[in-house]
Formats: sequence, C-alpha cells, structure tokens
Amino acid sequence: MAISAASEERVAAIRNGMWYGLLLALTVWFALIPAFGGNLPFFFYLMLWVTMASAFNIISGFTGYMPFGYVAFYGIGAFTTAILTKKLGVPVYFSLPIAGLAGVALSLLFAKTLKLNGIYFAITSLALAIIVRLVITNMPEEITGGSFGISLGSRAEPVKSFYVMLGTMLAALLTVTWLARSRLGMALKAIRDDSEAAEAMGINVPRARLKAWMMSAFFPSMCGGIEAWYTNVVDTGTAFDVLITAKTIIYAMAGGLGTVTGPVLGAVIMVWLDDLFWQRFPLLNLFLLGTAIVLLIQFMPRGIVGSLMQRWPKLRRYIM
Repeated sequence: MAISAASEERVAAIRNGMWYGLLLALTVWFALIPAFGGNLPFFFYLMLWVTMASAFNIISGFTGYMPFGYVAFYGIGAFTTAILTKKLGVPVYFSLPIAGLAGVALSLLFAKTLKLNGIYFAITSLALAIIVRLVITNMPEEITGGSFGISLGSRAEPVKSFYVMLGTMLAALLTVTWLARSRLGMALKAIRDDSEAAEAMGINVPRARLKAWMMSAFFPSMCGGIEAWYTNVVDTGTAFDVLITAKTIIYAMAGGLGTVTGPVLGAVIMVWLDDLFWQRFPLLNLFLLGTAIVLLIQFMPRGIVGSLMQRWPKLRRYIM
C-alpha cells in the first residue's frame, strides 16, 4: 500500500508539473505576441473561446447541465461594461469586474431553473436569454442605445484588452483546475452522475449546483465586457447571438467535457480550423467546419481527450 501511495504521489506530481508547465508556457507565449507583432485578433479570440469553453465546462462537464442560453451572461457583461464606461464615465478597469458580478447576479436571478433537468433546463435557459435580449433592446436608447447599441468612442485599447483577456483566461483555467481537485468538484461530479445518491451521501445538492452556476456565469460576463472594450462597440445582435452559445458548446465538447484540458484543446483546434477554412476556402468555410464537427462527433463522441482516455485508460492518471 505504501508503494502504491508513493506511486500515486509521483503520478500526481508529474501530472501537476505538466499542467502548470503548460500554463506557464502559454502565458509567456501569449504575453509576447503583441511585442513581436503577432496576429492580435486571432489570439485574442482564441483566448476568449478557451475561457468560454472552460467556464462552460464547470456547469456542463462537472455538473451535467446544458444551458442553451449561456450567451445571456456574455451579453449582460458586454452591455454592463458599455453602459458603465460610456454612459456613466466609469473607468473600464472598474467596469469589467462589475460586468463579471452582473453575470453572477443574473445567474442568481435564473437560479430557480436549476431545479429543472435535461432538455427542460436547456430550453428554459434559451428562453430566458431571449427575454434578456428583448428587455435590453426595448430599454430607453439613452441607456442601452436601442437596436443600434452603444459605441464606446475612442476607448478601444486592443493591446491592453488583450492582456486583460489573458489574465481572465488564466483565472478561468486556474479556477477549473482548483475545482477538479476540490471537494466541491467531487460533489458536482457525484451530482452529475446521480443527484439522488449524492443527496443521500450528505451533499447539499442545490447549494453545490448554485456555486457551479455562479462560477460559470462570471467568466463569460468578463469575456463579453473585454470583447466590448476590444471592438469598441456593443449591440444586441452580436452580444446575444446564439452562435456564441453554439460555439462554446462545440468547442468544449470537441475537446472533452469533464476534464480541465479537454475544453482548452477543443477550443484551440476548432478556432484554428475555423480560421484555416476561412482563409483557404471562404465560400466553403461553414460547410467544411460543419463537416469537421460531424466527423469529430462521429468518431470521438466523448471529445478528443475523453476518447483518448477511453481508448487508453492509463492516461487518466496523467491528464488533468
């Protein structure tokens, strides 16, 4: 038993070393991109989608929910940042954390929906996202800009917003890393597998679900706010586009839900493929991307990381 325990400790040390080494390498690499004239827009949106997919993994991969209305948090973050910065003159560095908190507040407003399961929760969350969009669209133009949205004027700072997105991505990845090894993370997986059995074991199911829901809402709200700062304009058509939810789900599932590395790998590969298809085959971009997604789901239904672990179970010990 002692040898087995020592072996497990070595494996854990190797796994942690590989993961944190990868995070350090990614941080240094992304941090140097603006200085060396890299493709700033591509890597900005790559970080955005890694963050979105990782945050989605908290509520879906760990907890077992599928919120089709996930874009509501992104949109509320974007408009909160725009209103505070443009209309109220709040510095953007203060607006962004408030945008994240606005997403958390919205998650608390939607918390009752966590009593629903499966497709009922998915459809209800989508309906609530549509309602939020309509509410913002019909608010006075002096506040939300109406159907035309809000322009932030000369406040766009691409390089600074790039680094803030980098910090947000790292915060999301470290949060999911902590969650995967925490008691809360184990409780969420137990709830995902069998909520009644988890409750019988003494787990406070509603409280654990709510914590996951709040964490998963914070980061997309931050992404929406940072993207608004980056592009300098916000409107309901783009901020509440259901394609944001669709891409988040696809990218997270492509890598493998329920693991820390899966959504990261899925986002990197799918964003790269999307960019490649767009550059080489602009007229066939959506067709080729859709084909790639269908093939991936057909041959790797658990995602890339999930399918690899299913094929070689020993990899579970080394993959975060």
